[in-house]
Amino acid sequence: MFKIEAVLQPSKLDAVKDALLEAGIEAMTILEARGHGRQKGHTEFYRGREYTVDLLPKIKIELVVPDDLKDKAVDVILGAARTGRIGDGKIFISRIDEAIRIRNDERGETAL
Repeated sequence: MFKIEAVLQPSKLDAVKDALLEAGIEAMTILEARGHGRQKGHTEFYRGREYTVDLLPKIKIELVVPDDLKDKAVDVILGAARTGRIGDGKIFISRIDEAIRIRNDERGETAL
């Protein structure tokens, strides 16, 4: 099993979520986040004053998938989230040793 964490632009959430559902990947956790990478934020003017916004709004999607769905999930996220501009986001992939469903103690891939 693999855990896939994707940090992306909020405007791409619906496209990525719909693409994952269409690909048969239904279980996911979606979090609102703030941060920055290379773009380091931007400067804005509010009521005549300039200020720096250095933590930009982001969305983090977390999903755990069986080994055979890892590449498909990554390809779907890449296809739906990519704009080609700085700030598109990142995908992190980690191996998961065990998953346990709390309700009935199912373990492994059946717990997903």
